[in-house]
Amino acid sequence: STCACVEYYGKALESLIKQVKIMSIHGKMKHKRNKIFTEFRKLPGGILVCTDVMARGIDIPEVHWVLQYDPPSSASAFVHRCGRTARIGNVGSALVFLLPMEESYISFLSINQKCPMQEMKPQTNVLDLLPKLKSMALADRAVFEKGMKAFVSYVQAYAKHECNLIFRIKDLDFSSLAKGFALLKMPKMPELRGKCFPDFTPVTVNTDSISFKDKNREKQRQKQLEQQR
Repeated sequence: STCACVEYYGKALESLIKQVKIMSIHGKMKHKRNKIFTEFRKLPGGILVCTDVMARGIDIPEVHWVLQYDPPSSASAFVHRCGRTARIGNVGSALVFLLPMEESYISFLSINQKCPMQEMKPQTNVLDLLPKLKSMALADRAVFEKGMKAFVSYVQAYAKHECNLIFRIKDLDFSSLAKGFALLKMPKMPELRGKCFPDFTPVTVNTDSISFKDKNREKQRQKQLEQQR
């Protein structure tokens, strides 16, 4: 749903999935977008992580899977995107992840877009990769900060969804969401003010002590901390 989520999960997938080319594309990349898109089209296979907006109108042949992690902002764009897997007689698969409280979106798509959907049963052999993602955040401040920004942007985008009768921010389980983003602590933001999160356990490490792997960025951070002191 957001550029920050693409940045974070693109980085995560690069580390978690080996021997597969992972590329990320979003609106803030400006001049790099066309280059990345052209390069991806030439690949024999790979994964393109992109925002809802960037996924509109792009022409990629032989798409086997379209995974929509966030509920798409536009019902028509959702259907159009799924159709990319079945062009010129090809067969493909499309999957959208929905929370139980969001299931009325299925009826909405069925009526609004005449698009029937089937439930896919949860997979039983799923690996828990969140501890590895947490370790990445503890080892590199860049990953830690990307995760925090992604979470904040996700919540803000959810609050602005065009189907806000279905996607209600007041019903979001922020603790589970923070766990899903492998956060080390809850960020400070207006949407969380005054709320308690007994189901979320922050790390005992002082997150200010997490340094950047990039030595130049860390040097700059230390300089800023010294000025603040």
